[in-house]
Order: sequence, then structure tokens, then C-alpha cells
Amino acid sequence: MASKQYSGVRESHPGRVNDLGTTGREVKENYEKGCLKRADRTFAQGLQCQQINSMAALMSLEDSVFISHSPQGCVGCAIMAVDMYRVGQAHRGIKNIKNPRIIVTNIDQKSVVFGGENKLREAVKKAVDRYNPKIAFIYASCASGIIGDDIDAIAADLGYEYPDTLMVPIHCEGFKSKICASGFDAAFIAINKYILKKEKVPKEDDLVNLFAPTTVSYADQKEMERMLSLIGARVNYIPFYSSLDKIKKIPAAKASTSICKVFADEFMKTLWEDYGIPYSHTVMPIGIRNTDIWYRGIAKVLGKEAEVEEIIKKEHERIEPLVQKLRERLSGKRVFICGGTGRSFAAAALIDDFGMELVGLETPTYDEDAQVDIEYLNGIHKDFVVDIANMQPFEQVNLIKRLQPDAFIGVPEWAAKLGIPTTHVLDGKRPTMGYDGLLFLGNKIADQLQNPGFNKKLAEHVRLPYKDSWYEEDPFKYITR
Repeated sequence: MASKQYSGVRESHPGRVNDLGTTGREVKENYEKGCLKRADRTFAQGLQCQQINSMAALMSLEDSVFISHSPQGCVGCAIMAVDMYRVGQAHRGIKNIKNPRIIVTNIDQKSVVFGGENKLREAVKKAVDRYNPKIAFIYASCASGIIGDDIDAIAADLGYEYPDTLMVPIHCEGFKSKICASGFDAAFIAINKYILKKEKVPKEDDLVNLFAPTTVSYADQKEMERMLSLIGARVNYIPFYSSLDKIKKIPAAKASTSICKVFADEFMKTLWEDYGIPYSHTVMPIGIRNTDIWYRGIAKVLGKEAEVEEIIKKEHERIEPLVQKLRERLSGKRVFICGGTGRSFAAAALIDDFGMELVGLETPTYDEDAQVDIEYLNGIHKDFVVDIANMQPFEQVNLIKRLQPDAFIGVPEWAAKLGIPTTHVLDGKRPTMGYDGLLFLGNKIADQLQNPGFNKKLAEHVRLPYKDSWYEEDPFKYITR
């Protein structure tokens, strides 16, 4: 059991680095020596804050409303999660597609001077009166945190006025952490405090909590559920497309696992501490190696080691001839990868299935889990560039211009404008995970390489907002220690 409660700020754990420019071999050696120190950037081109991750984590919950106590602009990037939610409904056969219910208090200069608690109170009342939800999630922001508005007191007070609606305040002020995954932790801490409340419930022997973020497609969900069903597990898929009833069933599970280790790793530790639910802390199941590791991890927790080895053997027999065909199309191609910490390292391991060469890797955080992945990657790839960056596109375009990869895997906008063939691995619309997702993703990469015409034409007509002189500079010149 933990000696003290986790704060929800990932920097509270030692050895995590957010700003770094180096190579795979250097970062491994320096981490082993304890020489990686927290750095900073003297110039940064924006950051992803934790509030959007807190909102995205819960945005598809049934019978919920979401009140952001913030300026209007703070929810601007929620559009991605909204898009995923709408597409996910279509994939699940829902005909009457709807948007999530988001209300913004629109904190302004007057609110900053005189306080915004009245605005928040009115916004929550309007949301509950209009939608009659089972849950009202109330999100803090940098602005409301700085002026000291007490969202907890308001939520508690309104809980008496609206007893049929569960008021859940979430402390996801963006300035609390530079690691945007802390936003996931803030959401789960609130769920544990205000919904689960450490209450014991009867256990269900075959139930497994499967935590998944917004960016997991419905096809990936079905693949993970298929794999777990083969070892006798019934899945409680949460919190994406979940409900209050499913959330309340979390403590009833026999075990927990996550599709993305960065998404729910801290919460699964809490479930072990508070409810005695064992969990598998493994990898994101992208590619043969990582899918095997993920599958064996949860099977070990469930005591199904023998059964899972038989299943893995059959899956390999089924997919390896198809992977070999993809290898013939992709072998030797050089690739740059950008994504979240779990997804980027998983994709970097995936390309070895296809015989591709890793030349660059960009990811927001480096820690002991990343060190394990780097040790593996250094064994299969030549020296490659590592950029630890939370949304710093000016570094990315500089590196891509220098390295000239054959393909880019990740959020594709900047690389596409350089004419590089791109494949989106952060895609909640198509399969990427498990044994079947591997084949789809490989074919997608190969098709992009064979038909890069759109990106080439895009590069001819779109100019990136950087001077030519920037491409001659050291991409890591603004990182200081």
C-alpha cells in the first residue's frame, strides 16, 4: 500500500523529464547514470495542458454534462475529442448522433478581478436544469485556479439543491503540471473521491476493467474485447462510451488493465491500494511484440498463462504470413514517429515488424518506463534522434527537414506540409491495435508510401511559418538546463 496519497501531478515522481533533445543511446546512458536533469525551453510554441485531457477522458460518458470554469478559449482543442465522440457513435450504430454537453463559464477580466463563483454557480444550474444529467463534471482551469474560485464548495452546495445529479469537481488547472497526462489522473482522482468513495462492492470473478482513452477506435475496442474473451474475461470498458453504472462497477472487477499505460497507470495503482484490484502494467498493444506483452500481462494477473500461450501461437500462425507481405513493401524505409509516450514507443517497436528503420522519435515525457522501451529500440535500430517535447512543432519540422524520413507516423499536419508521406497513429477512427490492427496499420503505411501525391502537392502550395534560417539552426537550441 502507498505510504501517501498520489497528488495527481506526475512530476511528483522522480526521474521524469519533459524537455530534452538527444539520441536514443545518449538518453539511455544518461538516465542510467542519473544525469538527466529537468530542463526547460527558453522558447516554447505552445503546450497541451491537462484540462483538455481531463475533459476528453470523460466526454463520452452517458447522461453527463461538462462545465468548464474557464475562459472560452480553454475548450478550443476539445474539438478533437468531440470529433472522436461523434465518429464513435456512428461506428457503434447510433443513428441520432449528438455532441457532448459542454458549457463554459467564460471567465473574463471582470471575473478575474471580482471572482467568478457566481458565474460558475449559474452555469451549473443552467446545465442541470436544461439536461437533467446524472453527473455534472465541473472543471477548474488556470484562470479559476489563480483567482481562487472554490469549485469544491460550489459543487457541494449545489449537490444539496440538485440531489439527483452527482456533482464532481475536477482540479485540472493547467499550470499544475507540464505533463499533460496529469489531466487523466485529475479525472480519475475525482471519480474515486466522488463516485466510488472507497466503498466495497461484491466481486465478479470474470470482470476485467479495460481503461481506454478517447483516441482508441471502436475497432480497437472490439479487438481488445475479443482477445480478453478468449481467456474468459468479461470486459468493463471505461470510461470512453461508458456510464455511471459502469463506473460504479469498477471496484467489482477481478483485475484491471489499460490499452494505454500512460492513460490509467496511476489510477490502476489507486484501485489496487483502495480496493485490492490487481492490474497489469505493460505496454500499448501496437505491433506483434507489444501485443504479446500486453496479452501476457493481463493473462498472468488472471492466472491464464498457459491458455494465452496457445492463443498467441495461433494468432502468430494466422498473421505472420500477412506481415511478411507487408515487410516486402516496407523493408528499409526510414520513419520518424511522434505521439504520446505510450503510443510513440509502441509504434517505434511496431515498425520492426515491417523491417523499417527508426530515425527520429518525438514524445512528451521520458521516465523509467520509457527507459525500458529505449533499451529495446536501441537493440533493433541504429542511433536515432529523441525529442522530448510537449507540442513543439518548430523542433519537429526542423528535425524532419534534416532527417528526410521516407514516412512519418503520428499527428500528420506539419510533416504533410513538408511533402512527407504520413500515417496517423493517434486515430480513433481506424484500427491500429492488437493482431488485426497491426495488419491494417501496416497496409495504411504502405499505401501512403505508394501514393504520396496529396502531401507532395500540399507542400507545393502551403508554406510553413518558419524562416529558412531556422532549418539551419540546432533544433534543440532553446532547451536549457
